[in-house]
Amino acid sequence: MTLELIVFIGAILFGIFLYWRESKGNGLYRFFNKIINSKELQMKPYDKTGFVYQQTFLLRLVFVGFLFLIGIVIVRFLIPIDIATISIFASMIVGTLIGTYLANFIFKSSAVIDEKSDSIEDMVQETFEKGKDFIEDLKNEKPKVIKEAKKEIANEPKVEEKSARERLKDKGLL
Repeated sequence: MTLELIVFIGAILFGIFLYWRESKGNGLYRFFNKIINSKELQMKPYDKTGFVYQQTFLLRLVFVGFLFLIGIVIVRFLIPIDIATISIFASMIVGTLIGTYLANFIFKSSAVIDEKSDSIEDMVQETFEKGKDFIEDLKNEKPKVIKEAKKEIANEPKVEEKSARERLKDKGLL
């Protein structure tokens, strides 16, 4: 179990490294693309697709599985000890796939942060200014609305009303 966990963590790091390496250049993928495909089907010069970079899940799974299958066959011939079990093989594939998606998330989030950093800075500055204005309004003794309401109340003419005793007399109750 410990060996599988170590292999799994190493495979995650390998997946991150593999994705990063293919994002910088995809020469090996271009080489195989030129060998396998005809001139019309070959990838365009601006295409950055690699074995794991910008691929769908199924193609990533196939390419990573094939890579580790070749690696296990080579290890079997070089070292006659039975180290490469199915569980380690599965741990390597799953860890590498997780590493590629983790690297993809990191690359995309850093690109979004770089792209939006100016607008985020402006938004924070505007919020800070609104907060200052709000605090200044709270420091004022009386808001404008209250002052205006008091003026309106003071300006209204007072109508003399009858007292409660007089009203009761008018109704004949007293």
